[in-house]
Amino acid sequence: MAQVFAIDRGRIDATQVAARHQWLRLSGQRDWEKCLFLDLPISTTSLFGVDMLNMVDRLDAVSKVELGPHLQSHLDAICPSRPPAQSNVARGKREVLSLPKPLEVFNMSAQKIEKSKTIDLRKKHIGPSCKIFFSHDPIKIVQAKGQYMYDETGQRYLDCINNVAHVGHSHPDVVKAGAHQMELLNTNSRFLHDNIVLFAEKLQSTLPEKLSVCYFVNSGSEANDLALRLAWQYTGHKDVITLENAYHGHVSSLIDISPYKFHQMPDFKMNPSVHVAPSPDVYRGKYKRDHPDPATAYADDVRDIIHKVEEKGGKIAVFIAESLQSCGGQVIPLHVRKAGGVFIADEVQVGFGRVGSHFWAFQLQGEDFVPDIVTMGKPIGNGHPLSCVVTTKEVAEAFMKSGMEYFNTFGGNPVSCAIGLAVLDVIEKEDLQGNALRVGGYLCSVLEEHKKKHPLIGDIRGCGLFVGVELVRDQLKLTPATAEAQEVIYRLKEQHILLSADGPHRNVLKFKPPLCFTKEDVDFVVEKIDHILTEIEDALGMTCKLNINNEGAKRKISAENHKDHKIVYSKNESKNEASLQTKRIKI
Repeated sequence: MAQVFAIDRGRIDATQVAARHQWLRLSGQRDWEKCLFLDLPISTTSLFGVDMLNMVDRLDAVSKVELGPHLQSHLDAICPSRPPAQSNVARGKREVLSLPKPLEVFNMSAQKIEKSKTIDLRKKHIGPSCKIFFSHDPIKIVQAKGQYMYDETGQRYLDCINNVAHVGHSHPDVVKAGAHQMELLNTNSRFLHDNIVLFAEKLQSTLPEKLSVCYFVNSGSEANDLALRLAWQYTGHKDVITLENAYHGHVSSLIDISPYKFHQMPDFKMNPSVHVAPSPDVYRGKYKRDHPDPATAYADDVRDIIHKVEEKGGKIAVFIAESLQSCGGQVIPLHVRKAGGVFIADEVQVGFGRVGSHFWAFQLQGEDFVPDIVTMGKPIGNGHPLSCVVTTKEVAEAFMKSGMEYFNTFGGNPVSCAIGLAVLDVIEKEDLQGNALRVGGYLCSVLEEHKKKHPLIGDIRGCGLFVGVELVRDQLKLTPATAEAQEVIYRLKEQHILLSADGPHRNVLKFKPPLCFTKEDVDFVVEKIDHILTEIEDALGMTCKLNINNEGAKRKISAENHKDHKIVYSKNESKNEASLQTKRIKI
């Protein structure tokens, strides 16, 4: 499949092309036949030399391309014997032929400064606790389109990480909607405007009728913080039940209810009004798949927490959970509501059709299940800072009775709402929820097949395009394969695939790509993972799915947080046994 790079003749002359040709070099990582140059103002081979000739020699691999007249005449000059059918261009004008994929244009001006300078300025001016992916060898992303991201050299990466770019990076409908509204008006939400009410109306149409009142804010953290305020005001109580390993945001009120975060702080003093229930994990949790009724068992733990709070004279205000964690179905909300509390469904990660079978993940619990409050973020604006809290009229009216006006300067502004409307339109128009169901189902089925042969794969879970692959070093003890998971994601990065590892042990490969992800993308990624896992398992001596006992295998990692190191596997069974070492990875 041809990958086409367009260069604007009006912006770059021949000498600039020569000087900046380095970014177009494919450096062995990309095949020449996947790249074509368009309409360059050149007439000799001297500018590109051997590189240009190598490209011409391999043009036979590309059947349909677009060539400008300058490049066409250049190719004819250096390769006159080439059959005319390969030219595919009308003399004196540009002729666009059908391409397997839309034309991809790399903007050479996207990089404002050199990568090394960017790194230096980041270290100087950005807070050191603000981490970036692959911190010791970061990727400088300057452009993105669909499910692909591009670094400053034009190298393309397949994005399996970004559930923020929900309908695809730089979707033209979303970009157009935002730009058009910005040309007309952007102001705070105290002015009467159509966009906020039209967006609220369309958003509500995707939800149960009871959830009818919207509060627009700017981030998932803001949404969850406001949801807590709504719950506290409505119930008149403060006690919160959250789940083990949960994360709901970075503001102070949410750090208190996010064990995923506060467990990393050794001196953290837990808020006495916050109560942590076991995460309903049927793989390595308190009640596993072999339990006769794990859902009820987890729900009973929540009921017991409620009883203990009440015995001490307290009252539960709210139970909050990310929707995909809640395997307790409608049982947990019944316990919570019976105690006078409300249920918050955190859809920040998993809403807007990502689970495939439903538009909202909480709907997986059944048609009759309706939360009291739903929070949204990340995908709602496709990368634009936008989020929302949706609740019932009863909860909203109680919040109003507090006597405090709620005002958010940017929440619900005309540009944000125009973008939010465009995202909803694209999801519907392009059937992205259906694509999540089809491609996500295919992803899970392919991974399940590979699970049969890879002893490192312990569990595959999720739905739609929100899928986790848990790696373990021992299938019986469920020893987390944390180092192995990190190696997988770094080696995928070397092969231009972006994937993350998550979970309390950082051993779960997490798929949450843009919803335009395809089955071809699945095949490409899983094939690479298959090869990487095979090499790691060979190094560990894990050759049989049914014979997994690799406790003797030890991973030795140099200091400085994995900085440019070798990963070595060695067995302690015999002095004569050679150490097993994987390839060097750059982090």
